Amino acid sequence: MMDRVFIGRRGRHGLCGMGIGVAAVIVAGFCAAASAQIGTSSAAGKRPMTFADLQQMKRVSDPQVSPSGKWVMFSATEVDLEKNSKVNHLWVVPLDGHNGKADSSSAAQKNDAERQVTFWKEGESDGRFSPDGKQVSFIAADSATGLSQIFLASWDETAGTLGTPKRLTTVSSEADGAVWSPNSKRILFASRVYPECSDETSWVDEDLCDKRKDDAAAANPVKAQVFEHLLYRHWNSYVGSKRNHVLVVSANDGNAVRDLTPRRDVGDAETPPFTLGGPIGYAWAPGSEEIAYVTNLDLIPAVSTNNDVFTLLLDDAGERPRKISTSPGSDDGPAYSPDGKYIAYRSQARAGYESDRFRLMLFDRSKGSKGTTKELMPKLDTWVDEFVWMDDSKHLIFVSGQKGEESYGMVSAYERGGSYEFRLRFDEAGEFSDIHPLHDGRAVATRMLVDRPSEVVLLPPQSYDKAGNPFGLQTPVVLSHVNDALLASLDLPAMESFWFPGAVNATVQGFIVRPPKFDPARKYPLKFLIHGGPQGAWGDAWSYRWNPELMAASGYVVVMVNPRGSTGYGQAFIDGVNGDWGGKAYVDLMKGLDYAEGHYPFIDKTRECALGASYGGFMADWILTHTDRFACIVTHDGMFNPQSAYGTTEELWFNEWEFRNPGEATPGQPWRYFDKPVAEDPFRKWSPLLSIRNAKTPTLVIHSQRDYRLDVSEGFQLFTALQRLNVPSKMLYFPDEGHWVLKPQNSKLWYETVGDWCDRWTKTNQYATGSLNAAPAVNASPVAVAPKAPAKDTAAARTGQSKPAELDETQPLPAAVAPAAPPAKGARGKVVAPVASASPSSVVAAPAPASAGTKPQTAVGGAEFTITLSAPDNEVQVGSDARVMITLKNVSDHQILFGHKPGVDSPEFSYRIEVRNAAGKVVEETEYGREAMLRQQSESRTVDYVQPGGTSVQTAHIAKLVSLNRPGRYTVQVSRKVGSTVVKSNELTLNVVP
Repeated sequence: MMDRVFIGRRGRHGLCGMGIGVAAVIVAGFCAAASAQIGTSSAAGKRPMTFADLQQMKRVSDPQVSPSGKWVMFSATEVDLEKNSKVNHLWVVPLDGHNGKADSSSAAQKNDAERQVTFWKEGESDGRFSPDGKQVSFIAADSATGLSQIFLASWDETAGTLGTPKRLTTVSSEADGAVWSPNSKRILFASRVYPECSDETSWVDEDLCDKRKDDAAAANPVKAQVFEHLLYRHWNSYVGSKRNHVLVVSANDGNAVRDLTPRRDVGDAETPPFTLGGPIGYAWAPGSEEIAYVTNLDLIPAVSTNNDVFTLLLDDAGERPRKISTSPGSDDGPAYSPDGKYIAYRSQARAGYESDRFRLMLFDRSKGSKGTTKELMPKLDTWVDEFVWMDDSKHLIFVSGQKGEESYGMVSAYERGGSYEFRLRFDEAGEFSDIHPLHDGRAVATRMLVDRPSEVVLLPPQSYDKAGNPFGLQTPVVLSHVNDALLASLDLPAMESFWFPGAVNATVQGFIVRPPKFDPARKYPLKFLIHGGPQGAWGDAWSYRWNPELMAASGYVVVMVNPRGSTGYGQAFIDGVNGDWGGKAYVDLMKGLDYAEGHYPFIDKTRECALGASYGGFMADWILTHTDRFACIVTHDGMFNPQSAYGTTEELWFNEWEFRNPGEATPGQPWRYFDKPVAEDPFRKWSPLLSIRNAKTPTLVIHSQRDYRLDVSEGFQLFTALQRLNVPSKMLYFPDEGHWVLKPQNSKLWYETVGDWCDRWTKTNQYATGSLNAAPAVNASPVAVAPKAPAKDTAAARTGQSKPAELDETQPLPAAVAPAAPPAKGARGKVVAPVASASPSSVVAAPAPASAGTKPQTAVGGAEFTITLSAPDNEVQVGSDARVMITLKNVSDHQILFGHKPGVDSPEFSYRIEVRNAAGKVVEETEYGREAMLRQQSESRTVDYVQPGGTSVQTAHIAKLVSLNRPGRYTVQVSRKVGSTVVKSNELTLNVVP
């Protein structure tokens, strides 16, 4: 998926389950049902969140429980906006005294309980307790070399403090992802090495080989690369000649290192494969004698998702890896049961489909590599995003996306009545992850909500009756409070859910977040957010890149819909987007917005913006070219031209699966469809490029140079087309970002530019008064938010680019060219007129050639434009189409707006058109002509941007407007009113002959 995270986070891309048919003590979830804010906001005295607030929050993750269960260590990332940096440190918080009972004053009483324990300037990560409880390992940069290495520090379990850290490894290729062996004697880790160097007989020689090659590459002034295979670049970097390998080091001797995945065993493969937020890809057996790891040995990794699980005995140098997984799809996340009898792992059944259902599999080790494998929950129709063994080796806790939540459940590892029983609670609020069971049935995890960033929580034990129903429900205890003081000052509205019938009457879920200090009597502009993937989902989760609370904070209603392809609604719902990118998913989105507009009267239908990234960017492009219902569009890292995107992406398995017709087994490749009609070619059928002539909506294009999922050329192509079609547009380009915008100051510019674009076209805040050359929205109340600084072209200012021609923001809009009324909304999915958009085929570089007898015009009374009439033929037959070309030319030194009815050939709604006969009498109008005059000021409008010296040309069909049923000589003249001044065209003579 475009925005995927391999192991489960719902951005990819109930209460707990239970068990076992008898009363059992298991882990419970957190019940925090959010109440909707109806009417005036209840957050009295609080303020809307700002970008600075978002960056000030510490980002909590990666909790680890000490072996005694007394302490939790976690990571907290701090952002320094001024330094444009992020630094991660390790913290600890005690579990003492937390018995799982709710403590309403816990936040106040325990705010000082957590404390930071590492303080290196460059930061530390991956804090891990040794199983014997004596040491902590972490990853940090060596001060002498700047290379990431494993460091060890003694651990005082009583005081919860670290001793002086000492560097363990001195690996020239760096070390990452340290995992202790259960006996605390060895540590697994990953390093990027040259595969050919792993042919050396000793680690000393392998490491020297790696260093020589790195030094030679650094010294060589030629930086060219030669590619001999696909997947030569991935995500945001070029792969180069190095590959991930799994290594092991003695915890007592940093020089005692061994490469466990040499080239003789894994060839040129990445071991473990690249993941985003996924499982680490290797694990220890409980006896410390064996490991399991993940790799993909297929010859062309760019088209394969066939990750497999291998096991390897460590203490016999002659042992070779043994493959235990059998699926042609991806197998990952191996985990040994504490008693060593089983290996659990996730598996996908279908080859080449990275968004197939992630199943939880159980491999019985009793027969070695020939052991049996069973699926634990064949009736679970959603993904197993992550899982962990409980200490009894009889149960596993798993996490699964469920209808906008990331809930957790429990499954038994033994059969009862021919099945492995599981329970999953559906009433949990938020997204749970990183679950670590304790010895007493409790568990530690992280949880986030849409209105609260991730925090460490202690989940209490929970009893179930024989029917599997919970009783004695207890509320989890929040352990980390690093953001409490800041959050207490912010007005963060709750998220509400709604359901509606989507395409082919499927039930679809949407969400709405109201603005801070919400007043139901007012009208608010709307941001319509479209998620990536397409196999992703919106839900009750915090985000630092697309934060719904921050999107709403400037006075917007935020609506999000989980259309076809979204996770958490069953695999068939996910599969519904395959080969149908602009089909059912588009209908789901439009129907979801229809529902929101119909059920939430505070939404201003005339002031809506659609925003999407990755697949959401594709959908924003599709919306741009298939409807004009939005006032503006923001498209980030979207696919504009599927044919070119196929050749510039890296994970070809994605495009080859998604762009093939339903039922086809052959990979989707553009050349396979060139001789077929468009309807049978998914690359053309779902191409926004081929419909770009319909584009009218003002569009902000965002793309980054290092985005190799969707190459920056996709953004450039779209921006070029919009500029040439004279559609109001702007491009924000990041030379130093990938598929995600991650650097703090880049993120600041992103939020500023996106916010300003939405404000501009929804006439919000400084644009609402009309003083900045934007027509105020009619019947839309201004939003009560803090005033903003004067508008500026942030993107151009930050990148050093010159500002594109736009409105003069210091002068009022000339009345003659202002839109007479806000646009009406047309039928869903039908191209209609937006607020302030360009009609691509009506704006041309030069006026049409005038027929004989036309006279050049000059500005009248200081007006900024002239009107010229011409005709392709000044002699027409009775009953034929008498066409007249009307050219409006900008004779000022700045850009002007030309408001008119949508469409090229309907100038009767934009001008007064007068036709006289040879006697000088005004010719009687037709019924259509009379109706056009009556509706001239009430008809929906669009707006063209006409540059200095530029023109807007429309065709008038005179025979539609007046009765030309008699031969004779007729004169035509056109006029348009500017304030109290009327600007007239030349007179044009038409001869109507029998």
